[in-house]
Parts: sequence; structure tokens; C-alpha cells
Amino acid sequence: MGTLLKRHRWIAPLALLAPGILWLLVFYVWPAFQMFIASFWSGSLETGFTFSLSNYTNYTEAIDQFSEQYLRSIVYAGTATVLTFLIAYPLAYTIAFKGGRYKNLLLFLVVAPFFTSFLLRTISWKIILGDGGPFLGLFKDLGVLPEDSRLLATPIAVISGITYNFLPFMTLPVYVALEKVDIRLVEAARDLYAGPWRPGGAIVGALLGGVLAGVLGVVFAWSWPLMAAAGALAGGLIGWLLVSESFVRVTFPLSLPGVFAGSLLTFIPAIGDYVNAEFLGNPETRMIGNVIQNKFLTQNDYPTASALSFTLMAGILVVVAIYARILGTEELSTGGRV
Repeated sequence: MGTLLKRHRWIAPLALLAPGILWLLVFYVWPAFQMFIASFWSGSLETGFTFSLSNYTNYTEAIDQFSEQYLRSIVYAGTATVLTFLIAYPLAYTIAFKGGRYKNLLLFLVVAPFFTSFLLRTISWKIILGDGGPFLGLFKDLGVLPEDSRLLATPIAVISGITYNFLPFMTLPVYVALEKVDIRLVEAARDLYAGPWRPGGAIVGALLGGVLAGVLGVVFAWSWPLMAAAGALAGGLIGWLLVSESFVRVTFPLSLPGVFAGSLLTFIPAIGDYVNAEFLGNPETRMIGNVIQNKFLTQNDYPTASALSFTLMAGILVVVAIYARILGTEELSTGGRV
């Protein structure tokens, strides 16, 4: 056997890859192919389904009919991805560089929610965001908010649930990337006068904070000018007080592999999620995942459901390819450029 492996070195990597490739073929490629075939069906469970390429109209009709849900899914998933990044990066940075002997404990707290079911975690947000819950109830009792104020069954509730449920998917990859950063590089940058980033940090922070807060204001149907002003002020203060040139030139570029992986691990499942919209939203906040689930399991409309699913999968692949192209996968695989 040893002699055979020496003569044919290609056997070893192929043998190691074989189980994974077989798994993907059986549980991903074949079901995806079956779904693609089903998207060209016509008929029903009672009359049976027939395949015909002329049924390509399943795609055009599905996209035309549910374009609003598609757009809403992109907006909700994109917003949740940005929010998870804004929360996860400082958290991962603190654990990686300031955690000390408490790193393992802090990492355990990050993954602790996974010890309960996804469904249970989502339903718990109905209590948190309820009209008489610990958040709204307190502010109503203090007279800060009117009695008819509510968060449940709004886009805020849906995006909050998605952000919470997928936060570890962003935190862990970013932490791994930051943990690999050689602290000596950061110290060398500081020795070369890469200190506080002023006034550039304040300017960039104000611009980014204003844009992000303004977009969130539009998504949540709040007063976006007020949100943009508050975001610009907060971003400017963070850029002035906390951001250094060593972070901009060294730490953040070296952490891009984690940001890239975390963004994909958050955005891809979030765009197809239907649990949060089902339990925390209303009919006006339904995402494309809710439509697909309803078509498959309630209406038994397999052709339309398959067309929607395949279109969603193809769209995600295109977005991932563009995103990887923009960031540069070759640079990411080598750890980025300093």
C-alpha cells in the first residue's frame, strides 16, 4: 500500500476528499438538481406533475409576483449582517486583545445561546419585545413612551431577532482572525507614529455613522434625518476617540478574512430565514423564506416553490461571487496586505 501511494500520490488527497464530495453530491447537488427539474413542472398533486421547458414562466411569474418579498429579504438580511458586524467586531476585538485569562469564558458566553433551540430563542424575543415586556413596559411606566407604542410585529422585531440569532456566526470568525494578528505588528505601527487617527477618524466615522444610521432609519421607518445626524455624531466621536491608524492600517486589514467569512455565514442563512418573520413579524414583514415555506408545505405548489428556491440560491451565489471579487479572495487567503 505504501509503495502504491508513493507511485500515485494523487490517491491520498482524493481519498480524503471523497467522503465530503460524496456528502455534497447526495445531500446538496442531487436535491438542487431535483429542485431545478421541479421548477419546470406544471400540474398539481391531484392531476400529477409534468415536465416541460416551456414552463420557464414559473420563474418569471414567481419573481414578478414575489419581488417585494425578495427585496424585503435582501434588506432585512443585509441590515442584520451590518448590525451583527457592528456588535460582533468590538466584542471579538475585546475578547482577542483584552480577554486575558477570561477568553474561554467569554467565548463560551458567545456560543451559549446555541445550547437552546433556534425556535425557543426566537419565541423568547416575543416576551422581550412584547407590549408589556421588560423593555417597552418599563418605558411606558416611566411615561417616556405612549401606551400604544409597540415593537412586536414590526420590521424592528424581525431584524432584531435575526441579528440576535446569527450574532455568533459573525463573532467567532472575526475572533479567530483577530486572534491570529501578530501583536508585534501593531506595536511596530505604533512605534512608527500610527497613533490616534485624527482628524481623519472623526471625518470617516461621521460619514459612515451618518450613512448607516440613515439607512437604518429608512428600514425601520423612523425619521432618517434625525437618525443620520445621531449616527454621524456617534461615528465621529468613535473615530476621534477610539480609532487609531495602527488599527486602520494593520489590525482591520488582517482581520478581513474573518469579516468575509462572518458576513457570508450571517447573510446567507438570514436571507432565507422565515422563523423570525413568522413569530416576530406580521403579514407586511414576510420574507421570501415564508413564501417558499407556504408554497411547499401548505399550498403544495411545488413548481413555484422550486422556482423561488432556485432563484434565491442562484442570487446568493452571484452575490457571494461579487463580494469575494470586491474583497479579493487571493488577498484574504494570504491574510491580507499590511
